[in-house]
Amino acid sequence: MSSNEFARLCALLGDDFPEVDRQIRRCLQSHVPLINEVADYIIGSGGKRLRPLTCLLAARASGYTGQQHVTVAATVEILHTATLLHDDVVDESRLRRGRATVNAAWGNATAVLSGDYLISRAFQLIVDLKNRDVLEVMANSTCVISEGEVLQLISQRDPDVTEQRYMQVIHGKTAKLFEAAAEAGNVLGDQRWRQDMARYARHLGAAFQIIDDVLDYFSSSTTMGKNVGDDLAEGKPTLPLIQAMKVAAPEDARLIRHAIQTGGLEHLERIIHIVRDSGAADYARAVAARESEMAIAALEQVPDSVYRQAMIDLAELGLHRTA
Repeated sequence: MSSNEFARLCALLGDDFPEVDRQIRRCLQSHVPLINEVADYIIGSGGKRLRPLTCLLAARASGYTGQQHVTVAATVEILHTATLLHDDVVDESRLRRGRATVNAAWGNATAVLSGDYLISRAFQLIVDLKNRDVLEVMANSTCVISEGEVLQLISQRDPDVTEQRYMQVIHGKTAKLFEAAAEAGNVLGDQRWRQDMARYARHLGAAFQIIDDVLDYFSSSTTMGKNVGDDLAEGKPTLPLIQAMKVAAPEDARLIRHAIQTGGLEHLERIIHIVRDSGAADYARAVAARESEMAIAALEQVPDSVYRQAMIDLAELGLHRTA
């Protein structure tokens, strides 16, 4: 995704987008020094802030003119960060956004408990809004996300995971928080487009995750901010691997099956070539493109505005990102 194009979308929101980060910093302050240290480290690690951006745009595209959407967007990002802290412990990840993970720097206990603190603070913020619709959206989404995480866990090291099962995992694990971000933004404004916004973000999130899974094999650790082949090392049967096992030569398919089962990177270079030469990467990108098209189609009934157009642009830009 072009940094210039992304900056252009953020600029449409004026001070709302940078205010999200400022609000995150304020609300994560604690009387416990270690929590402050970890919170500063996490915020300093950056991130694309795609989910908060989706929330802010959805609120404005729904006619909302107040400022509560900034709090909702901050809440979404805090919840997202909490899931990353827990993910990194489960996956034993050592690198995220180009820096050591919290579990690598402070240990698993600190990472898990810090994630718990973030979830607690997020729901305090939601309760303070005194908006039952927002509370319902966020509470339901956290349950679905947890289910998605567990589903992914039991799918690890299983080379027989189908494309349908894979889509089920990413709709729970990744797309649901995008969906919650857009839906919660919408309920602050005109709720006639509530389901449209949710559907848009569900497909946007799916496209984002599929491209992320492709980049795991075709980007660099410097660009991605994580180690190349992390998904394979964790035995995750992502769409590029699932498709490659379908269409590659039998011996190549067996090699991928074995790599998923063992979680090894011994044959990473060979597997990258198989994924590319078999057309599996192109197939995955085409699936992501269809998801992006469905996201854009979901906005057909939403009134035209610079914010609606920005949501369309975001869906298109996501397909061409390199990190």
